Amino acid sequence: MIENFFGTLKSELFYLKDYKSIEELKNDINDYISYYNNDRIKLNLNGMSPIKYRAHYYQT
Repeated sequence: MIENFFGTLKSELFYLKDYKSIEELKNDINDYISYYNNDRIKLNLNGMSPIKYRAHYYQT
């Protein structure tokens, strides 16, 4: 599962931009992880983000 995440991160973030510093890359990775967990919609999670799906799952 983690290999899938890193593959997605590289294809959607790392390969698309020429980074000038490690700090710039770190900031973009942190932003991407936040997006990946909080805003990214997954069809197999009933159209919810992972965080929303977990919250919904535990409320029912």
